[in-house]
This record gives sequence, C-alpha cells and structure tokens, in this order.
Amino acid sequence: MEHWQYYLRGRLLELFGLKPQAIAAYGAAMRAKRDFLRPPNRIAYLLASQERYAEAEPYFQAVLRADPGNAVAHFNLGYTHEKRGHYDKAVHEFHEATRLNPKIDRAWYGLGLAHAQLGQHREAAEALEQAATLQPMNPHAWYQLGMAFHATGNSERLTQVVMHLLRFDPKMTRRLILDTGRSDLAHLVKDLAV
Repeated sequence: MEHWQYYLRGRLLELFGLKPQAIAAYGAAMRAKRDFLRPPNRIAYLLASQERYAEAEPYFQAVLRADPGNAVAHFNLGYTHEKRGHYDKAVHEFHEATRLNPKIDRAWYGLGLAHAQLGQHREAAEALEQAATLQPMNPHAWYQLGMAFHATGNSERLTQVVMHLLRFDPKMTRRLILDTGRSDLAHLVKDLAV
C-alpha cells in the first residue's frame, strides 16, 4: 500500500501545481512498486507538459514495455518524438497508436503532421483525412488536410476542404486560402474579396 500513498500524494501535489514535488512522489511510488504503471505515466505527462520531452521519453517507454498495447502511451511517445523533431520515430508511434485504436483522432492528426514534416504529403493527407473524419469540426485538422492536398497538387480536393471549412470557420478558411495562394477562392470569404 505504500506505493499508493506515494502515488496519491503525487496526485495531490500535482493538483496544487507543485510539479517537481509531484514528480518526486511518483518516483517514490515507482521505487516502492516497480510494476506500478501509473507513476511513470504521470511523470512522463508532467515532464512533457513542461516541454521536457527528452526526459519524458524514457517514462513513456517504460509504460510501453509493461503495456505494449497501450494506444495512448504510443500516442504520447509519438508526441514527444514529434516535438523533438524525430519524425520517423513519431510516424512509427502514431501509426501504432492508430493501429491499436483507430478512433484516436489526435494520433491520426499527429501522424499526418509527422508525414508532412518528412515531405510524405500523400501519406499526410490520408492520415489527416482520418483525423478530420473523426473530428469533423476541428478546423486545424481541416486546415492541415487542405495544406496536404495543396502539397500534392490535388486542387479539387483542396477546394472541397475550403468549402467544408467555410461552413464553420471562416477565419481558418481565410488562412488556408492565403497560405495555398488560391486567389481563385478568395471570393468565398468576405474580407478576402478584392
């Protein structure tokens, strides 16, 4: 029960915004019971929330060694890789997360962004299309999908994305039109018309 005491102390410290003390309490919980997965997961989360991605990575890996089917942990590890610019590794982890749980929209989104960073725009479009399907009102997913279609030269699909995005986010639509140089679509957004 000692491991639970340390863990609950960590949760309380975390609740009060005392991150270093919470990390120390979670570390004590890990030492008290090696196979207790909650503490390394919380440590990794706290480190990542402080943009200490390199330090968070081994904790996410520890969770995955004990629970390789944990889609959220694969997503989190992919996120740390993506933030560190390790896009190949990010693609692998995001892909694994989507394989384990195809409904995890943020993993599809991350997969699309990582592919785009690698210049793999067709793969990016496929992943972002899944993210946009799962989150049809997420303007960021639709924007990135439009950018992927632009990068592949698929102007018809880009136009479809613009028309969809215009229904619920004119500001993001405006940005997409400007960023893709599609002046032929400027008339769709009132303040872009010349």
